[in-house]
Amino acid sequence: MTPLHLAFMMLINLIWGFALVAAKVSLGHFPPLMFTALRFGLIVMVLFPFLRLHEGRMKQLLIIAFCAGPLGFGFFFAGVALSNPSVVAIVSQLGVPFVTIMSVVFLNEKVHWRRWTGIGLSFLGVMVISFDPTVFQFIAGVACVVVSALIGSVGQIFQRQIRRVGVFEMQAWIALVAAPVMIAGSLVLERDQWHLLQTASLLQWSGIFYTAFASSLIGHAGIFYLLQRYEVSQTAPLTLLSPIFTVMFSVVLLGDVLTTQMIVGALIALSGVLIISIRQKRIVDTGP
Repeated sequence: MTPLHLAFMMLINLIWGFALVAAKVSLGHFPPLMFTALRFGLIVMVLFPFLRLHEGRMKQLLIIAFCAGPLGFGFFFAGVALSNPSVVAIVSQLGVPFVTIMSVVFLNEKVHWRRWTGIGLSFLGVMVISFDPTVFQFIAGVACVVVSALIGSVGQIFQRQIRRVGVFEMQAWIALVAAPVMIAGSLVLERDQWHLLQTASLLQWSGIFYTAFASSLIGHAGIFYLLQRYEVSQTAPLTLLSPIFTVMFSVVLLGDVLTTQMIVGALIALSGVLIISIRQKRIVDTGP
């Protein structure tokens, strides 16, 4: 990887690492469904020109949009609201082992002992974190993030099977599906939306704009750009810097407290994710 692209990769990790901290600030004012609706509403307005109909593939596209949009992000931001960014950043990495398991179930992929070891370590690390007394007090938030990772993995299975849909077009469809669903959910389950819109400070709005534009449009488009030029085995391990940056930002800016048990659990979980990520590429290249 060239120095310029390596620097770009670090920038993407910094953007993603700060995203949960920015979201947490906004979620202190906006309820989760409303926050998610506003985020996707902004994305729709920017990416609407990218929308295209794909004959014969719309069912797959809509399934992906629901999993990655209202269901996946709905539970995810509920988890951020109920937990702290450090824990969310680590637990959300369960998406990697979940996708691997889904690949076995739905795509008949073969998984051998190294990746099963990685899967086991990922879940063990999250269990260690979850049973920390500091974390257990917001276990509902952890559960929401786990559900989000599981739903997102279903969407990724369908993404593996769909072709000729660009990154901005995919995000446009996800946002188009998510925005009205989240608006309806907010109107039914949440209260005082108009008052919250009127009283939000610039800082509280900034989290919505940041997660919509920096995290989604720059971060996801950037990683798509790099994946077109480098092997997954080169990029996947570097993305594990993102949760580490989140933990750093959370401790420094939000005053999150890290216990020894949380640190140990995070190291175990991220080690498992790293093993899976590296093995995924080797399996593709050489076969099982």
